[in-house]
Amino acid sequence: MAHRDTVRFLLDGELREVRNCDPTRTVLQYLREDLRRCGTKEGCAEGDCGACTVVVAEADDAGDGLTLRAINSCIQFLPTLDGKELFTVESLGIGGALHPVQKAMVECHGSQCGFCTPGFVMSLFALFKNATAPTRQEIDDALAGNLCRCTGYQPIVEAAKRMYENGMQRGGEAWIDVPGRPADRARAGALRGLRQRGSLAIKGPRGQFHAPVSLKAGAQLVKI
Repeated sequence: MAHRDTVRFLLDGELREVRNCDPTRTVLQYLREDLRRCGTKEGCAEGDCGACTVVVAEADDAGDGLTLRAINSCIQFLPTLDGKELFTVESLGIGGALHPVQKAMVECHGSQCGFCTPGFVMSLFALFKNATAPTRQEIDDALAGNLCRCTGYQPIVEAAKRMYENGMQRGGEAWIDVPGRPADRARAGALRGLRQRGSLAIKGPRGQFHAPVSLKAGAQLVKI
């Protein structure tokens, strides 16, 4: 299978292609400097504070749904988005309305200075999509990578509980994904299609990035 030098991923359901990018360019740099999506913040730039949190989705093993996880975009290299879907704080909301997570943060007064808020919102968004009735421990675990120095965590924990009530008030399934629903199956199919286009090989002035799609392709990289 042929190699390619173009990173291909989905952003808000639309295909994005980035050719011959710097292998060490971060997702955060790409969002803020290239796309001017400045909702995602840079705090520590070391993966500790969570201000830069975004969500990445991949097709699940069953093939008819999505697995979402919150990541630190300040330490995630752009080529690692290949074959995935990216969600940022600008992705949330339907028809101009606040997403249930955002609405819950407002209602529970979960923000003061606001710098850390987009990261908290995205961590809660991942929890919202992956669980329907999380325990307090699961909520704490979901927020463990996000730091806030002024609001206090209790209002944010309350928002984590309130977001499900808001979701059901706005039509249930339109906000809370049901495994195997058509929208998920379509997205999962699109992501599988992106992964079936050959190994990714990017060479830049500061290094190389390789993502082989088979054992044979991987073996060719390490043979001596």
